[in-house]
Amino acid sequence: MNTSDYLGLDASKVSKLIDKLNSLLASYHIFYMNLRGFHWNIKGEKFFELHQKFEELYDDVSEKIDEIAERILTLGGTPLHSFTDYLAISEIKEQTNISQARATLSSVLEAFKLLLARQRAILELASEASDEGTSALMSDYIREQEKLVWMYSSIFNN
Repeated sequence: MNTSDYLGLDASKVSKLIDKLNSLLASYHIFYMNLRGFHWNIKGEKFFELHQKFEELYDDVSEKIDEIAERILTLGGTPLHSFTDYLAISEIKEQTNISQARATLSSVLEAFKLLLARQRAILELASEASDEGTSALMSDYIREQEKLVWMYSSIFNN
């Protein structure tokens, strides 16, 4: 018997959720790697501030990657786990050789824009499936990231 049967969720709706969550997982993995690169390569007068902030972000993203993978498993699916898969379906694209503050922050804000849109779509689908666990996870991510968008975009408002 499938896990979703024990959870009391509609298997066809859960299957769609698993696909969407795997796509989100892929995007988070690419975002994670981008953040590591920004952390390592940031230069300029904002070095100390951004070096620390990028580390905070990639630590948070790492936790979210694990939570998403565990949610997929809870729903009876298998989380994708190869960079070949991640690169094929991630909405966030790899960023290389970016070391200036504005360019890194623009990339972070674009990634949040994509993640927020994906998470809102998953939230809607989870609601339709009466999947409170996935709904709660997406709601938490959305709330946190909307605040981060406000904070990181404030650098462009000077």
